[in-house]
Amino acid sequence: MDAQLDDKALESTLADSLDDLTPDTKTVSEDEFAEVVGGALEAVGGTLLFKMRVENGADGEHVAAACIGDAGNRQFLLLTLPTSGGALKVETAARSTNPVAGIAAAYAGLMDAFKTAA
Repeated sequence: MDAQLDDKALESTLADSLDDLTPDTKTVSEDEFAEVVGGALEAVGGTLLFKMRVENGADGEHVAAACIGDAGNRQFLLLTLPTSGGALKVETAARSTNPVAGIAAAYAGLMDAFKTAA
């Protein structure tokens, strides 16, 4: 990615590529979520940082953090999908209100430090 997309344009680009990837099932498994996230990231050349399942009372969601670009041009994304099914939500970590969004940059920094040390 030569030029860094602004947050809104990046979210829009990903949203446009997700229509065919969203599972039609009522309950979304970890494997289905991984497939949807993989397809979304492939569409924009992104890299998965981590994924997890977060429980919130009776509702739960699958959450993945990813990045696009490298070094100074790196942007962080948060992808969420309710475990009960629905649309995959993609937003930049900078615009997200999800508490997991703050972990993305820290995790990437930790992985950078591990690579340097290795």
